[in-house]
Amino acid sequence: MKNYLQLGASVSLICLIFLLCSWELFLAPFKSQSSWLVLKVVPLLISMMGILKGKIYTYKWSGLLIFIYFIEGVVRAYSDLGLSSKIALLEVFLSVVFFLCVTFYLKVSRP
Repeated sequence: MKNYLQLGASVSLICLIFLLCSWELFLAPFKSQSSWLVLKVVPLLISMMGILKGKIYTYKWSGLLIFIYFIEGVVRAYSDLGLSSKIALLEVFLSVVFFLCVTFYLKVSRP
């Protein structure tokens, strides 16, 4: 069970990183030029190695960090139009999957 939760957290994190990069650079950038908003993936990139290695401390703080991406997705799904709104809903979905996998991984990893 623990391995499946780690795999779910890892896959959802990597998908979220690729989604956010492609969203801000190619699919529906905030401005017509390349956007500096792509830098919002830096905290996710920092946490990626700890998540892949199964470090408990990284799971704890990244579980709290993911709420920022959840909130951004909810706000942009409500305020944006067209493709950007659909991508924001996918961001919400991936952040919820990541949060659930992290939460249950921490639960089964308790001593």
